[in-house]
Amino acid sequence: MTEGPDIKGNPLRIAVALLVGSYIIGEFIFPKYHLLYLFNILGILGMIFSISIFFYAFNLFKSYAENPIPSSDTNRIIKTGIFAYTRNPIYLAFVIFHLSMFLIFENVMYFLSSLGLAFWLHNYVILEEEKFLLKKFPEEFKRYMDSVKRWIFF
Repeated sequence: MTEGPDIKGNPLRIAVALLVGSYIIGEFIFPKYHLLYLFNILGILGMIFSISIFFYAFNLFKSYAENPIPSSDTNRIIKTGIFAYTRNPIYLAFVIFHLSMFLIFENVMYFLSSLGLAFWLHNYVILEEEKFLLKKFPEEFKRYMDSVKRWIFF
């Protein structure tokens, strides 16, 4: 059995640690920035949307008998469902969840952690996964990269 991509860290654990750290720092150190009520509602909708994306993508992994842990090996590229619109729906869900926490709880640390999480996911997880997949499925993954964006818009 071959090894998967060389990912440093577990994205889910890091996302949860950032949520906990953001809560502690944002609640006890930084002041709250009061937003319009509309932003709170957008945050709730974003949270529901991100959780839905996460479980939908996770269930797609399981339906194809693939392991969603990024450092695991893979036998196929999933290109159906949400994966037809974004190559990284679970990571997108993590970032949207953090942004939604900011909009709901008006804690600036959630916003900053979403930026840091997006940077780390992009540079240290997604790029490593893409190198691995290009090596394992050169033609198929190249076509997939050309037709589906990494995040949704870029």
